[in-house]
Amino acid sequence: MMRLDRRTVLRGAGVALALPLLEAMRPLSTFAASTTVNPQTQPVRMAALFFPNGVRADKWTPSETGEGWTAPAQLEPIAHLKSDVSVVSNLWHQATNTGDGHYVKDAAWLTGRTITKTTGVDLNSGGVSMDQVAARTLGQFTPLPSMELGCEQVTSGVDGNVGYTRVYGCHIAWKQPTQPLAKEINPRLAFDRMVMISNGKPSGRSNRPILDLVKDDAQRLSQKLGHNDRQRLDQYLDSVESLEKRLASLENPTSTGWKSRVDFSTRTPPADPTNHTERTRLMLDMIALAFEADITRVATFMFGNSVSGQNFSFLEGVEGSHHEISHHAGNPEKLAQYELIAKWHVAQYAYLLEKLKSIPEGESNVLANSAILFGSGFRDGNAHDPHDLPLLLAGQAGGRLKSGLHIANTKDNPMSNLLLTMLQATGVEEKSFADSTGVIEPLMA
Repeated sequence: MMRLDRRTVLRGAGVALALPLLEAMRPLSTFAASTTVNPQTQPVRMAALFFPNGVRADKWTPSETGEGWTAPAQLEPIAHLKSDVSVVSNLWHQATNTGDGHYVKDAAWLTGRTITKTTGVDLNSGGVSMDQVAARTLGQFTPLPSMELGCEQVTSGVDGNVGYTRVYGCHIAWKQPTQPLAKEINPRLAFDRMVMISNGKPSGRSNRPILDLVKDDAQRLSQKLGHNDRQRLDQYLDSVESLEKRLASLENPTSTGWKSRVDFSTRTPPADPTNHTERTRLMLDMIALAFEADITRVATFMFGNSVSGQNFSFLEGVEGSHHEISHHAGNPEKLAQYELIAKWHVAQYAYLLEKLKSIPEGESNVLANSAILFGSGFRDGNAHDPHDLPLLLAGQAGGRLKSGLHIANTKDNPMSNLLLTMLQATGVEEKSFADSTGVIEPLMA
């Protein structure tokens, strides 16, 4: 069988396109799930997906524990993925139990520490975030140590209600306590950053599609590969082409032959014409593509910043902004809308999980070789309650994690235990993290 180096790329005029993991890159036996993680031969990934403003508390947690749990209303979008997802309840960050409504809890979601109160630029998260601890180990094997994505740009100024700079609410990834990592919110730039890499450095973008530039190299490689690898390569290139076309159609709708039947010069455009669902899914596609190509093994994504005012009126039955609706004051109409917004977020999580599960990797798939966290910085948006955080964990981390469970911990166990569990499951040799007291044993395979 032809052997390929794991860092083999397709090259064209000034560009390099990373390849997915192929059988020719390692012995077939190493594709099987194993309780021993070897990052050289078995990529294991982690991602943390954060959504702001909490959930409707009474329709989140399953009443059953173990494997036989039934998805409550807000978790219905992942019901068909139950075997791949665990609900982990009764966790919190004790260090965030302060009087602040959002910023202390959200900025510390992946650090488990208390941020320093400031109205200026002297930020201090109190610690390095879990994803960046992972990036120190997993980032040795990929062009990008980590990838930070989001949907809302960084905001500045001071929230006069609580006396904190709003910058805290725009970051969950902290390389150092005083150094948050900027997130990319433009899907085109995120795409270009991944695929326009030559010798490890981004290069200028050509107007020609990526696949046109690497077509000759791809054909030469395909002729040398076995049947399974040829199919795998074709599927991967199809996914790259599809994603690039979707981006192009958003940037230039007329390129698809579409013509408007309305003269928009005579119409007032909406305040925010962006399709929020499509934008969100494009960003999630970036994570899937980066994991598939092994460009990075660590990613974070923010559906929105703290106190996000994203308008969800595009959902049937919802009228208004997320933050305003989260302050429901027990109003039945607002609670119903709050539930629909949380359900929408879970549906986007399900979208990513389905995408990762559809990507084969030897005898397994990318989701099975990942640990994908999803959650918020507090439970109920009206009370800003940091107890019993809404948290889901998907994937088996290459055989190191169990899935399909509802694990009801004793009240107020550290969320840092879950973060430590993810670190150890993905091969990061840490014995503790923040205020952790140990891994969550029922999750460990």
